[in-house]
Amino acid sequence: MRSDNIKKGAEKAPSRSLLKADGLTDEQIKRPIIGIVNSFNEIVPGHIHLSTVSRAVKDGVLAAGGTPLEFNTIGVCDGIAMGHEGMKYSLCTREIIADSIECVVKAHSFDALVFIPSCDKIVPGMLLAAIRLNLPSIFVCGGPMLSIPDSQGNFLDYNSVYEALGAFKGGFIDQDELDRVENNACPTCGSCAGMFTANSMNCLTEAIGISLPTNGTTPAVFSERIRLAKRTGMKIMELLEKDIKVLDIINEKSIKNALVMDMALGCSTNTVLHIAAMCVEMGAPLDLRFINEVSESVPNLCKLAPSGAHHLQDLHRAGGIQAVFKELDKINVVDKTCLTVTAKTVGENIEKVKVYDHSVIKPVEAPYAKTGGLAVLFGNIAPNGSVVKRSAVRPEMLKFTGKARVFNSEEDAIAAIYGGKIKKGDVVVIRYEGPKGGPGMREMLSPTSAIVGMGLDADVALITDGRFSGATRGAAIGHISPEAREGGPIAYVKEGDSITIDINNYFISLNVSDEELESRKKSMKLKPEANLKGYLSRYVKLVSSADKGASF
Repeated sequence: MRSDNIKKGAEKAPSRSLLKADGLTDEQIKRPIIGIVNSFNEIVPGHIHLSTVSRAVKDGVLAAGGTPLEFNTIGVCDGIAMGHEGMKYSLCTREIIADSIECVVKAHSFDALVFIPSCDKIVPGMLLAAIRLNLPSIFVCGGPMLSIPDSQGNFLDYNSVYEALGAFKGGFIDQDELDRVENNACPTCGSCAGMFTANSMNCLTEAIGISLPTNGTTPAVFSERIRLAKRTGMKIMELLEKDIKVLDIINEKSIKNALVMDMALGCSTNTVLHIAAMCVEMGAPLDLRFINEVSESVPNLCKLAPSGAHHLQDLHRAGGIQAVFKELDKINVVDKTCLTVTAKTVGENIEKVKVYDHSVIKPVEAPYAKTGGLAVLFGNIAPNGSVVKRSAVRPEMLKFTGKARVFNSEEDAIAAIYGGKIKKGDVVVIRYEGPKGGPGMREMLSPTSAIVGMGLDADVALITDGRFSGATRGAAIGHISPEAREGGPIAYVKEGDSITIDINNYFISLNVSDEELESRKKSMKLKPEANLKGYLSRYVKLVSSADKGASF
């Protein structure tokens, strides 16, 4: 056992003495030591209940003969951090989480690991750590929040509040209605109820095989979540016994399965960022054009909020991730040979699975769309790529040419939108919000929701070198690479320029000549760099571009 490094032999008496100071008995010390990597805290609603999930995991480990020892990571709530400097500190925590887990695990020689994430950057941060450490490992998340019908029968979610705010600013609703939405949108603990980034990533842990079936969709408040956590604790002991490690499960084949699921579900654009970072961690960088290849072959089967009316609880009722795999298997796009943490293959896992509601999981013969939920656009303004959630774009906006309205920060763009300065036919350009330029690549949920809430989502597009919340809908194209801070073409867009977006042909263009663009690069100066201190100053020096996953 790896834990022999801290417990076996006379020379380890000092280490054993410290373990006994923790209250461990000789019998507990002799057993495999399982690290329980928890992200519990009392500010993030997706994490506030994770001490309960952790207790259940530890019960499972104990029942199967292991010794669980828990430690914690940090976690930021993207929703609470949204719209102010706090969002600069969201994406960058992914690397802190991965690095801190590496440090604790290497220092204490755990034999195996159970990861308990829930929200946006915690899931990929833990995935990066799991890949790097390559131990027997398994994930169990906190589960999605419920969406409960309000007095008017509407199933609200977190994004409903942002869109209500836009409607309030536009004069379409009053303060009482805004308050009503605010008080009903987030009724339980758990990760926000739609197919936003947190639930996207948790569903993809299941699709990639590193968590047990139903992990991605079982609601946070269901007792089934506790039973799942106990089974997860027991399963890690089997994985340890069989020496099934992370890289036996997460590899190029299972990454493709995750992308197949991504396209079928219509996941958050942030999944591209995190899957790319995972591929960098594995030493096999992702070519973003491969995402479009997958998208061309995989139909969009689900319309979950913000793309449609369904929420995670509906997907769970319909059969969940395994049922989506079962449906996709009809067209042979799923690699059923991939090993999973069940110690069985994907094919074995879905053998007896059924789809229980084809209104939630469409048949492959009659999908919402014949192509996947995400698209990567290339062109002279984004030579290294940009990402859009195609499934959340109105049909009339899939191809659009408009006039550039240029802003050098999110705040300036929001002020213009709420100030009524954005008109039909505009393309809002928000730059200097990339990994280095932000720094931290802030999410743009506030401006996109403002556009929707003010009734402009059928007439206005938005592009940025920043990124979007999974709750974003509309013609919102993010991750423009290279970013403005690194001298990417987006830095040289001028007010009034014509921009064309053609999502189904994976194309985006600044409609100026190559000569004009080169002339601008010589005459236009980049925005001065901010005077940074602390972690952000170090982050800027290390972070890569969005097309490489904003990885180190």
